[in-house]
Amino acid sequence: MTHDDNQGGAIETVVVPRTSDLGDHFEVRRALPSREKRMVGPFVFLDQMGPHVFAPGRGLDVRPHPHIGLATVTYLFEGEIFHRDSLGTAQAIRPGEVNWMTAGSGIVHSERSAPERREHGQTLAGLQCWVALPRRHEESAPGFVHVDADGLPLVEGDGVRARVIAGSFAGRSSPVPALSPLFYVDVQLDAHATIVVPADYHERAAYVVSGRVQVGQEGAYEAGQLLVLKPGRTVDLAAGAQPVRLMLLGGEPMDGPRAILWNFVSSSKDRLEQAAEDWRAQRFAPVPGEHEFIPLPEVLGQPVFYP
Repeated sequence: MTHDDNQGGAIETVVVPRTSDLGDHFEVRRALPSREKRMVGPFVFLDQMGPHVFAPGRGLDVRPHPHIGLATVTYLFEGEIFHRDSLGTAQAIRPGEVNWMTAGSGIVHSERSAPERREHGQTLAGLQCWVALPRRHEESAPGFVHVDADGLPLVEGDGVRARVIAGSFAGRSSPVPALSPLFYVDVQLDAHATIVVPADYHERAAYVVSGRVQVGQEGAYEAGQLLVLKPGRTVDLAAGAQPVRLMLLGGEPMDGPRAILWNFVSSSKDRLEQAAEDWRAQRFAPVPGEHEFIPLPEVLGQPVFYP
């Protein structure tokens, strides 16, 4: 199904993520924040991980590190990550599932490959996002929620398979406890299939994970690009001769600007600096069973308030 009001001019900007190597040739592509776009709704950070093949005996080792003022969202296409946090959570996440960790006033977590995965090696691919919390919830108690794939709503039909990870989309709502109006959807399109992105939210974007997607009548876009959509109109996203996978995300504008300092997000510069000092002094609660941690970077620079 297509819409006559989707004729050109649907894209506000296109972000080509910058790529960085986390070691062992494990690459991430950072689409948010970027020079072109700092936030989309409450989404203040978006990384694509991999796909990366870990050889037997090797694996992911992200040592304990802190967050405040945000929720982290981990969603995988391939592989497994084992999450531990300072609440005592110990949870594996696999493709199609979601880990939603609300940092609030402060939480610490690690992300590693489990021993059995490390023994045999694995391919790891997925997305990690940070969702900024509304001001009234920035200092809320930390929390963690895991939802299995079969617990997330699935919208299917006409060659479209859309899993609602968080928020609401196409009349379906995820059980994930998001604290602001948003949507985050994993979309798989068969060849020549089309999904309509409604104008339900003011700020919307599509991240092309694989394939080549046609946007209305104005052109096709390759994998690894974040397409920020103009507000107030429906937009048709279509696959050509090959299947497409993309992530839809966005929501309502935040209640004021946010700043990022290392792993911290806040509406207050002073709060960011306090969090940095608390981590330097190891005043955050530890992750049970973990003895390593990521030190505060020596040179953080000044936080920048994003519009």
